[in-house]
Order: sequence, then C-alpha cells, then structure tokens
Amino acid sequence: MTPHAFTADFEIARYDTLGLADGATVLPVCPVSFRDFMIFEKHAVDAARGLAKRFVPAGYRVARAYEALTRRTFPAFRPHPLWYRQPIYYMSNALTIVPSGVPIAAPSYSRALDFELELGVVLGEPLRDATVEQAAAAIAAVVVVNDFSARDKQLAEMRSGFGPQRSKHFATSMSATAVAGPAIADRLDSLTATVSVNGNVVSRTGTHAMRYSMAEAIAHVSRGEQLYPGELLSSGTLPGGSGMELGRWPVSGDDLRLEIDGIGVIEHRIL
Repeated sequence: MTPHAFTADFEIARYDTLGLADGATVLPVCPVSFRDFMIFEKHAVDAARGLAKRFVPAGYRVARAYEALTRRTFPAFRPHPLWYRQPIYYMSNALTIVPSGVPIAAPSYSRALDFELELGVVLGEPLRDATVEQAAAAIAAVVVVNDFSARDKQLAEMRSGFGPQRSKHFATSMSATAVAGPAIADRLDSLTATVSVNGNVVSRTGTHAMRYSMAEAIAHVSRGEQLYPGELLSSGTLPGGSGMELGRWPVSGDDLRLEIDGIGVIEHRIL
C-alpha cells in the first residue's frame, strides 16, 4: 500500500548535520513532544523474561522453574497492577528523534543496545479532557517508531521510581513516511509488522491484542492536561518487536529493518 499524503500544517524536520543533502526532508513531522506507552501485555511479559535472562540469570532460572511447575506467568514478569487500570507511559526526548537510514551506535555508557518496533500517532488538533471519539478524530498522522534502548541501564533506572532516563533518551527513530490518520483509523489495531536483521525476517508481529486503543491512551493523557498539534504518542513495543524478546541483540554491522505494513519502514546500520 502506498502511504496516503499527509497534509497537516506541521513543521518539516530538517537534519542537515546528519550527512544528508542540504535541506533534505527526512522526517514527515517534527514532533513537539514524545510520549511512549506500554500497550501490549505480551511484550511486557516477554521483555521482562529477556531482561532477566541476560542481566539476572539466577533469578531467571528460578522464574522459569516456577512457570514450568505452575503453568502461570512468574508474578514479577507481569506488568504493574496500575497497567491493568489505565494506560501507562513515560515522556521521552522529542529532540533526539532521527530518521530512518541514519547509522546508529550504542551510547558510550552501554553495552546492550536494543531496538523496539512501535506504532506512533501524531495529533493534528488540540485536546483537553477528550472523549475517546474526539481523541481518535485528532489523530492526523500515523508513523513507525523505533524506541532505541540501553538495556543494561534500564533496570536500575526503572527501580529508581522515576522511570527510564539514560536508557531511553539518547535516540529514537521514525519512518520517513506518514499515513494520514483518517485513512488508517479503523485498522490501527489490526496492522501486521515484521522485524528483519541482515535481510532475514526474525519476527512477524502486529498491532493486535492492544490492552488500550491509541484513542483510549490519548484520551487518558488529555484528562486535565492540554495537548497540542504535533505531539507524538507511541504504542510501546509490538509483541516480538525487540531484540531482548527475541534473544537477537543487535551487534555492530547488523542491518536492521522494522516495518509496519501500509505505514512505513525504518532501516539502520548498527555501528
């Protein structure tokens, strides 16, 4: 499917310092803020398993033994109880979003770079105390988002009580194309997606099984808070959309391709 034209009056991002042609348009929108949700329970559970397997191996073995014996998810791998009552999210850094095609290296303080394939939506009108219907109507553009993560820093930061910081804020990427919100509004929860590394598909996933719709998540954020055109909100990682879940951590020289069918593609060479 060819992405529909996106015509909302947002500022076009220009990244002349990235070695691209002078004035090249490399992002469909330049977001004024970035909120990242965690909408998929399967990702939350499988990512917790992957994090424990690499960084807390003794605890991981105990947890897996518990799961084998009880046939239930180890309690610590399940999302926080608040997750089941309302959409949860963190504020990331809208100023470090780079376009597809830019080579990416792990930050100097990390040895565990990871990718996260996500669905992003951009608001086209202001909202406050919005209904779910109003929130859905405010989605002006839909993009692919990749939330890079330094996993070896994430666990300690999450345990601090303040959420992710250096583990997330160093880089995020966005597809070079956007689909107009109304053209895709009725399919946001049924899109298919793939993760490929070095030309090989390592995960087939999609946006099904959302705990909350993107409209519900936006409406939640708007309660008592003014939202503005140009704000980016992301679904959180699709199930099987991260290296930590797959046991396939990106390494130097890898060519990464993240695609949501009908929306767009993100590609990076890992340095």
